Amino acid sequence: MAASELYTKYARVWIPDSEEVWKSAELIKDYKPGDKVLQLRLEEGKELEYCLDPKTKELPPLRNPDILVGENDLTALSYLHEPAVLHNLKVRFIDSKLIYTYCGIVLVAINPYEQLPIYGEDIINAYSGQNMGDMDPHIFAVAEEAYKQMARDERNQSIIVSGESGAGKTVSAKYAMRYFATVSGSASEANVEEKVLASNPIMESIGNAKTTRNDNSSRFGKYIEIGFDKRYRIIGANMRTYLLEKSRVVFQAEEERNYHIFYQLCASAALPEFKTLRLGNANSFYYTKQGGSPVIDGVDDAKEMANTRQACTLLGISDTYQMGIFRILAGILHLGNVEFASRDSDSCTIPPKHEPLAIFCDLMGVDYEEMSHWLCHRKLATATETYIKPISKLHAINARDALAKHIYANLFNWIVDHVNKALHATVKQHSFIGVLDIYGFETFEINSFEQFCINYANEKLQQQFNMHVFKLEQEEYMKEEIPWTLIDFYDNQPCINLIEAKMGVLDLLDEECKMPKGSDDTWAQKLYNTHLNKCALFEKPRMSNKAFIIKHFADKVEYQCEGFLEKNKDTVYEEQIKVLKSSKFKLLPELFRDEEKVLSPTSATPSGRVPLSRTAVKPAKARPGQASKEHKKTVGHQFRNSLHLLMETLNATTPHYVRCIKPNDFKFPFTFDEKRAVQQLRACGVLETIRISAAGFPSRWTYQEFFSRYRVLMKQKDVLSDRKQTCKNVLAKLILDKDKYQFGKTKIFFRAGQVAYLEKIRADKLRAACIRIQKTIRGWLMRKKYMRMKKAAITVQRYVRGYQARCYAKFLRRTRAAITIQKFQRMYVVRKRYQCMRDATIALQALLRGYMVRNKYQMMLREHKCIIIQKNVRGWLARVRYRRTLKAIVYLQCCYRRMMAKRELKKLKIEARSVERYKKLHIGLENKIMQLQRKIDEQNKEYKSLLEKLSNLEITYSTETEKLRSDVERLRMSEEAAKNATNRVISLQEEIAKLRKELQQTQSEKKTIEERADKYKHETEQLVSELKEQNTLLKTEKEELNRRIHDQAREITETMEKKLVEKTKQLELDLNDERLRYQNLLNEFSRLEERYDDLKDEMNLMVSIPKPGHKRTDSTHSSNESEYTFSSEITEADDLAVRMEQEPSEKKAPLDMSLFLKLQKRVTELEQEKQSLQDELDRKEEQALRAKAKEEERPPIRGAELEYESLKRQELESENKKLKNELNELQKALTETRSPEVTAPGAPAYRVLLDQLTSVSEELEVRKEEVLILRSQLVSQKEAIQPKNTMTDATILLEDVQKMKDRGEIAQAYIGLKETNRLLESQLQSQKKSHENELESLRGEIQSLKEENNRQQQLLAQNLQLPPEARIEASLQHEITRLTNENLDLMEQLEKQDKTVRKLKKQLKVLTKKIGELEVGQMENISPGQIIDEPIRPVNIPRKEKDFQGMLEYKKEDEQKLVKNLILELKPRGVAVNLIPGLPAYILFMCVRHADYLNDDQKVRSLLTSTINGIKKVLKKRGDDFETVSFWLSNTCRFLHCLKQYSGEEGFMKHNTPRQNEHCLTNFDLAEYRQVLSDLAIQIYQQLVRVLENILQPMIVSGMLEHETIQGVSGVKPTGLRKRTSSIADEGTYTLDSIIRQLNSFHSVMCQHGMDPELIKQVVKQMFYIIGAVTLNNLLLRKDMCSWSKGMQIRYNVSQLEEWLRDKNLMNSGAKETLEPLIQAAQLLQVKKKTDEDAEAICSMCNALTTAQIVKVLNLYTPVNEFEERVLVSFIRTIQMRLRDRKDSPQLLMDAKHIFPVTFPFNPSSLALETIQIPASLGLGFISRV
Repeated sequence: MAASELYTKYARVWIPDSEEVWKSAELIKDYKPGDKVLQLRLEEGKELEYCLDPKTKELPPLRNPDILVGENDLTALSYLHEPAVLHNLKVRFIDSKLIYTYCGIVLVAINPYEQLPIYGEDIINAYSGQNMGDMDPHIFAVAEEAYKQMARDERNQSIIVSGESGAGKTVSAKYAMRYFATVSGSASEANVEEKVLASNPIMESIGNAKTTRNDNSSRFGKYIEIGFDKRYRIIGANMRTYLLEKSRVVFQAEEERNYHIFYQLCASAALPEFKTLRLGNANSFYYTKQGGSPVIDGVDDAKEMANTRQACTLLGISDTYQMGIFRILAGILHLGNVEFASRDSDSCTIPPKHEPLAIFCDLMGVDYEEMSHWLCHRKLATATETYIKPISKLHAINARDALAKHIYANLFNWIVDHVNKALHATVKQHSFIGVLDIYGFETFEINSFEQFCINYANEKLQQQFNMHVFKLEQEEYMKEEIPWTLIDFYDNQPCINLIEAKMGVLDLLDEECKMPKGSDDTWAQKLYNTHLNKCALFEKPRMSNKAFIIKHFADKVEYQCEGFLEKNKDTVYEEQIKVLKSSKFKLLPELFRDEEKVLSPTSATPSGRVPLSRTAVKPAKARPGQASKEHKKTVGHQFRNSLHLLMETLNATTPHYVRCIKPNDFKFPFTFDEKRAVQQLRACGVLETIRISAAGFPSRWTYQEFFSRYRVLMKQKDVLSDRKQTCKNVLAKLILDKDKYQFGKTKIFFRAGQVAYLEKIRADKLRAACIRIQKTIRGWLMRKKYMRMKKAAITVQRYVRGYQARCYAKFLRRTRAAITIQKFQRMYVVRKRYQCMRDATIALQALLRGYMVRNKYQMMLREHKCIIIQKNVRGWLARVRYRRTLKAIVYLQCCYRRMMAKRELKKLKIEARSVERYKKLHIGLENKIMQLQRKIDEQNKEYKSLLEKLSNLEITYSTETEKLRSDVERLRMSEEAAKNATNRVISLQEEIAKLRKELQQTQSEKKTIEERADKYKHETEQLVSELKEQNTLLKTEKEELNRRIHDQAREITETMEKKLVEKTKQLELDLNDERLRYQNLLNEFSRLEERYDDLKDEMNLMVSIPKPGHKRTDSTHSSNESEYTFSSEITEADDLAVRMEQEPSEKKAPLDMSLFLKLQKRVTELEQEKQSLQDELDRKEEQALRAKAKEEERPPIRGAELEYESLKRQELESENKKLKNELNELQKALTETRSPEVTAPGAPAYRVLLDQLTSVSEELEVRKEEVLILRSQLVSQKEAIQPKNTMTDATILLEDVQKMKDRGEIAQAYIGLKETNRLLESQLQSQKKSHENELESLRGEIQSLKEENNRQQQLLAQNLQLPPEARIEASLQHEITRLTNENLDLMEQLEKQDKTVRKLKKQLKVLTKKIGELEVGQMENISPGQIIDEPIRPVNIPRKEKDFQGMLEYKKEDEQKLVKNLILELKPRGVAVNLIPGLPAYILFMCVRHADYLNDDQKVRSLLTSTINGIKKVLKKRGDDFETVSFWLSNTCRFLHCLKQYSGEEGFMKHNTPRQNEHCLTNFDLAEYRQVLSDLAIQIYQQLVRVLENILQPMIVSGMLEHETIQGVSGVKPTGLRKRTSSIADEGTYTLDSIIRQLNSFHSVMCQHGMDPELIKQVVKQMFYIIGAVTLNNLLLRKDMCSWSKGMQIRYNVSQLEEWLRDKNLMNSGAKETLEPLIQAAQLLQVKKKTDEDAEAICSMCNALTTAQIVKVLNLYTPVNEFEERVLVSFIRTIQMRLRDRKDSPQLLMDAKHIFPVTFPFNPSSLALETIQIPASLGLGFISRV
């Protein structure tokens, strides 16, 4: 489309302005071709008419869309012109505080006049290894690009830093050199990078000065070549200087200073070593006071002097030479104070004994008279004679100043030479990077020779820059196969020719200098005659005949001719130089020694410099006789030669450009002066770069980026699978003019303005879509609002109607209530009247009825009394009659009974007289006698018992009587006491009488006292009331004070708690810092150790080169033994002496005599023990020999039997030993402290008993199986023996074997098998029954445990109801009872087990005896030949393996083979994959155990040292392989845990089994080796982290930031020449899935290697920290990544990482917390950023980010679409104000290299050492299990 079509309504343009250079305006009317004016509205609202140029009719430049404003690269702007560049730089500088911007290949750096935190080592690390376009513009990015191209292309590089004075050139060059020094490091121990950086303060002090534009302006140019070796490490440097401004030594303009070194000297004049220089204040010297500004704000000259001296020391300039330099500088200052007195117009003189000259001569070591003479005279030499001529005062002053300048210039060159010597490379230089810090284009009110040379150099550099830019553009077009059309660019060759060509300005100046009477005026006339009106670039000022004007590429400059000849000649009288050369001061003649031999102090290469490879610089060829005349060359000629040499060097390198811009002349921080900026942009070539780019196709897009950005402009049918063809079809429809774009191989090229046009179309399309969305949403909102209003109206109606209905209902209720009230009122009146009448009637009735009842009651009472009287009378009469009748009846009965008794008496008398009666009585008496006899016997027995009782009673009686006697005695005593008491009572009664009298008296007194007391009481009551009032007041005050004290105490406790928490956190941080420091020291130690090994290898290689026939075997043990030699028990006295002989070079420590005596005593004891063991060993050997001889005498048939018996005996002995140990452990566990937990499930005693029960049951099962097998063997042997009894020779046996196929024998064999099966079945049944019985017993135990549990709960409930004391007592009683019962049960069980074991042992002995007898009988009947050839099918008898002790035995000479096979040649991916995790560690520990078992400390030390060195060696060899490092980290930790677990220390034995406790080390304490292994594990962990970092580093930025995990969210913005990595995933790019896959790989490898879970968590935490830190650092350094959509992408990616943590159960590892800064940064990109509430929310949300990081993200926030809003500067200021009190680090970036301190928690292994099998694949057949 035509350009005029873009000038529509609302289009924004730039118009020229005298104040702001360019102003923004908006069209308020469409432009039509032919219009002469444009209708515009300025940003402040003012409308104006802009008139177009009638000749050119050129339209004002269009403004770029807001989305493109603030871009990193100016070439990314759609409209490339001056106002767009200026505005973009201003927005970045003022709003975003970004001082760096790309302009194609140029880095534009604006001086902020403020220290910024963007040059730290963290920023250097962030830019290291990155592509130049992948990060935000920075001087480090340029330095990294130069370093990378040097390494990749093997071509030397140059960084050209230019700009005005005060623009920051020196600082930029300094930071570039710091980057190289930090990234590359030094190739030697000389710290060359520190020396390179140390040269800066020296050169600044002697070559920089304060000017009106800059406080630290470089007054010379310098080109520093930093040399690198083949590994691209700094090995040296070389510096070339150009055109030192010598005139500044003797003259300074107003508000300027001389060189810094003079003021530093004056500030340090009070130092003792400077007393001899006789210095003073700077205002006391003529050479330092002319500018009137001796002090720079914020600069301490004395401190700077200390830095300068320190730098000199670092560079090898000794203190003597330093004092010599300061002496010469002080002499120059004193020389400036020398004054001259005129004799006449042609001569002058110096006053006698002139103090300044005397001090100068004293300091310089020259003769006063001679120097004063030649300062006032000069020598003229003709062909025949020599004359001495006096000179005038003016000439003498000029000669003095020339001498001062000459001395200073020579001193400057001497210092540069010494700096170069210090920086000189000792090895061959492979390549270099040059940093050119040279003055920019200068124009002042008065421009002289210095400005002319400076501008000449800038013309040359601009020409080289233009050619390079043109060349790069051409290469880009040819690479993309786009037709190349010649672009017209400014060529400044005519201006260069005007200056340096034949008959040019410099040529004419040199010619005039050769003329005897040449002057500035005659030279000016020659210039006018030669170039005026002949060269368009040369002009003459109208008002002057002593000046000329040259049109430079930047601007016109008027030069004053005055002083050109003098400065070009740089004349110094030879006689003065000779006087200085004759000085006694050694350094001074050295400055002038080889003056005539030096080509140029500023351009010559110092002697000894190594020629640079691949450098096309040709040294100037020396001509005969040149050396003697070289000193006569003019300054201009020398400068031209050095400039040509510089251009040759630059042309032979790949240049990189840094253009420094000075934003204002007042050094205000972050203040942008548009006028000054435009002048510098024009002068430094930035706009020329823009113009060259704009002339072609400045905007370039890859096809994928174009498709992603402008997909919204395509229809679905336009999208093809071929992206390139899709883009072509779309562009053909969108842009009709095909000249506006070109299709390259990988990119689309657009002319200026086309991207803005496409952006406009895209914005219109999106705006239309937005309007449609808004329309739909607004309609939906209005419908929703209508429905809400309708619902509200219905609700209001409902409520109104309800209110009316409620009112009507209320009225009805009130009416009804009124009627009810009336009814009840009327009823009340009537009822009250009725009640009155009723009450009166009832009262009358009551009175009447009462009267009647009372009468009736009186009558009834009388009747009742009468009846009572009658009753009593009648009763008395009846009783009288009854008594009389009873008496008569009794009398009659008595008479009758008397009569009957008399009759019976008569009968008895008659019977007593008869004999028979007596007989009967006799018989009865005999029976009675027998009975009585029996009774007597019984009574005798009773009597005896009674006697016994009586005796007992007598005894008791006697005791009772004794007691009673004692009681009687006591009573007597009490009686006496009572008597005494009665006496006392009498006395007391008397006293009572007295007291009564006294009582009467006291009562009388009491009355008087009571009266007084009443008065006093009344008074006291009043006083008490007053006191109560005061007490209440005091109480209130007390409560208030208590409340205050409580509040204060609460506050104090809170503060103390806070302080405690803070202190705890601080201590934790200190601990982590200390741990980190220690681990860093370990890391540094390992690095130095590796370096030492490398140097050692190199030395060995160098030593072995002249001796090819001799090959020395490496001994890791001998070379590293001293490094890990630790104290252990010494078994031999000679070992100490041997080790002392092996280490003669080590420094001997002071001898501890007590330790020595102890060791000596221990040695003697061990020797005695050794001797006794040796004797015992000899006896055993003799016994063994005798036993062997006896065995040899025995028949060989007993060999197998003896072996079997010995094997059984060993097994029984081991079993017995094991049972004893178990019994001891059980007793030990049961006799431990009685506590409730002792016998609880899980307690030690319970576990021991349970383990023993299980082991006994298992042993029982084994024994049963053995019995079963032996029985089956007996049966088979019986069946085999029966047919053999009849066989006597081998022939019969063979025949019998052949007949085995007969049926009878087969049947017999079948019967035998059947019996065996029955036997087996019976055994199986018995086992089954025993198993069921055991199951039932276990169920019973479970039931009993449940009951016990219930009982415990009941007891607990009861105890809880008791008081505390009773509860404690009850619980103690209960525990005692419970423990007693359990002990009894355990004792019973133990006895049962012992019985069972004894029974089984007896059975086993019987069986073994039977088996032995059978075997003997069998062997006696069978010959050896028959045993071998017998074809009987053998029965497999599975026998329990030998009881191994968990040790491995190896020979000492096999140690290296062990280390080689187990460590050096073991590959984790090969054999180690199928091994038990940590198997190498277990094997090594078992070997250590065996050495400990043998008490061989030398073997232990040797094995451990070889192991450690072997692990180090394998990690050094394969340290980049993650699997190898992980494998050995896991095994090292396992080895360390084994050393702890089996150390014998109680803290590490808690989780061991009894068997494992038996395996503990017995002889050596390896605690020191554990520390060494811990340090080794730390080093391996750090190496693992580095490997992880190296693997993850390339993935993080691409996967976390650049890749679009959520497709279509992020938009691609136009990019400039520095193309960034595309956010669209290509085949070679990494995605988030790549990172997660890599994390899965790491995790699976670590788990496979058996790494401790806690250690895996620490590794995962470190990995996530690296991911978070690298991602955040890149986000903070990439403006294009700071957008809302990118924040959403980051949050999604982080959520995927968290999901991975959840899947792996690692959420408690602390890894998620390390991502918190990244999460908060992503949230910061997405939250609203407008109001104060938003600022408050951001401040509270972003607590893991520092203030610098928050402000940086807000500054970098860039909208991807026009609908997003930028963050206002005021909002950022609000954030800064809110965060100003936050105390956090000023560091911008996170330390991605930070490694968290690692810990190795103790993790014991449950694996039994005796069960470990050694695979044959390890090749360890030479070791055997013990």
